[in-house]
Formats: sequence, C-alpha cells, structure tokens
Amino acid sequence: MIDAKEYLKKMSAELDGPIKSYIGNEEPENLMEASRQYPYRGGKRMRPAMAVACCGAVGGDKSKAVPLAVAVEYIHNFTLVHDDLMDGDEARRGMPTIHVTYGMPTAVLAGDALFAKAYQIICDLDVPADSMRKALRYVSKAVWDLARGQQMDVNNEGRIVSEEVYLETIKLKTSVLFAAAAAGGAIVGGADDRTAEAIHDYAIETGLGFQIFDDYLGIMGDPAKTGKSNCNDIRKGKCTVMVTHTIQALERDPAKLEEFKSILGKMDATEEECARAKQIMINAGSIDYAMDMANEKVNAAIDAISFLPESEDKEFMIALAKYAIDREV
Repeated sequence: MIDAKEYLKKMSAELDGPIKSYIGNEEPENLMEASRQYPYRGGKRMRPAMAVACCGAVGGDKSKAVPLAVAVEYIHNFTLVHDDLMDGDEARRGMPTIHVTYGMPTAVLAGDALFAKAYQIICDLDVPADSMRKALRYVSKAVWDLARGQQMDVNNEGRIVSEEVYLETIKLKTSVLFAAAAAGGAIVGGADDRTAEAIHDYAIETGLGFQIFDDYLGIMGDPAKTGKSNCNDIRKGKCTVMVTHTIQALERDPAKLEEFKSILGKMDATEEECARAKQIMINAGSIDYAMDMANEKVNAAIDAISFLPESEDKEFMIALAKYAIDREV
C-alpha cells in the first residue's frame, strides 16, 4: 500500500517547479512578490496531487493535468489570502500573512491576481475544447460554492447550527475544490461524464472526512504537532459535528448542557474549563460519533472509485482518502 504522506511529498516536489513558473517578473514588483508568497511556501498540496492522480487513474497523460493542478493550487491560495484578511490572522505556515507584510490593498489584489492567473492557465490546457469547457465548468462552480460556503461560515459564527447546515458549510468550504481538481483531472485524462462524476463524488466525500477529522484534531490533537491549543476551537465557539452532537445528546441533562454552553465561545476560558468542555464531549459520545462519521465519508469515497482499473494512481487516491482521517496535522 502506498504511503500517502510520502507520496504527497514526492508529488509536491514534482509540482513545485510548475507552481513557481507562472508568475513572472512583471510590474508592479510588490504585487508579484505578494502573489508568490502562499503558493511558493509549499504545504500538503493535496488538491494539485489529486488532479494529477485522477488523470492517471483514468489512463490519461498526467503531464497534461499539471497546468490544471497549478491552477487549482492558485485558486486555493487565493482563498487563503482573502480568508486571512477576513479573519484578521497575522501568521500562516509560520510566516506573516500577506496583508501584514504588504498591506490590505495589495493582499486583496494578490488574491485577485492568483484567481485570474488560474483561469489563464486553464485556458491554455492541451485538451479538446469540449474537455476544457467541462473542466472550466467544474472549477467555476467550485469557486462559486466556495464563496457561498465562506459566507455561510461567517453567518454561522457564534451560533449553533444544525448538523445538516454544518455539513453543507464544510462541503462548500472544503470539499468542492478537492472535487473540482479530481473531476477536472479525470476530464483532462479523457474520462467520460459518468466517470468524472464518480471521481467528483469520491473527492467530495474525502473532503468531508478531511474537515471532520480536522475538527477532531482541533480538540483531540497533540498541540505540539498541530501547532494550536486544544482550547482554540472551544474558545471561539466553533460549531462542529462534535458540538452539535453534544448539544443534542445533553437535551435531557439541562444542567450539563448549560455548563457546556457557558464554556463554548468563552474567549477567556481557562485551560481547566476547556478540559471540562472536552470531557463533556467525550462523555456524550460526540468524539466517537465524529470519528465514525469521518470513517463513513472515507469509506464512501473509496466505494465511489471501486470501478476504476487497478493502478498506482488509484492506489494513491485510496491512500489519500485514508490519510485524510489518519494524520497528526
């Protein structure tokens, strides 16, 4: 079985050159520098890796999917630039955020520039016109849905929403770009519509599993490895599957429910209070519930691509889905 983490490192190294090749030395220099910051810093690069692997999994020439992979990575980084602005974050991947280094106006423009460059790259794909249109349709729909998901996240801030609303939000915020990369890669590889849709479903489920597990790490992960305190999400009152399940589970225990709600979203909650909220979630079975759901999503993802012929790329797709819920960061 392929080690997804190691394979990702290998693919990231192979994609590093192309990712760094599309932003030239144009004027104004500060905009070019700002636009390069996030995509050049690296990261897991799961989305571009997915685009290339899905192209190979359907028997396509993986080199033809590289431009799409770069475009999707640029779109992902464009969203990060604007997310950091909206959240007021001052650091990303251990370095200052773009708006901190270059100022808010340049950060907005850097995000816009990455978005525009992504579409320029897609328009130069070496594929038939019909395939290009289909790839563009997937990517454009994903960006539209990302905006919807981000606004839903903003609207949900400080509120307890239903599990259904939360899952729809993370689907739009996280899964849709995974899915556009996967389906787009398959289309570049020559897949028919039915195959592309199945691969799209695979990526949607993988993305959901990834985000549910990410929320789990926010509460149960090792801070030395995740780089953030287990208190962060509790203090921010982040509504997750674990939170919605806890609140539902405590409906018959009003005192404990009130205790949990009094800690959730309390920005100055002590470590002891956070530990108490965490224990309440554990006792309610909410941590196990979230992990069971993450596993269900990954199993659904793997089932969606069971019809693909055996190949190293399919093996990587399966390993990547499993890695989404079996990692330390």
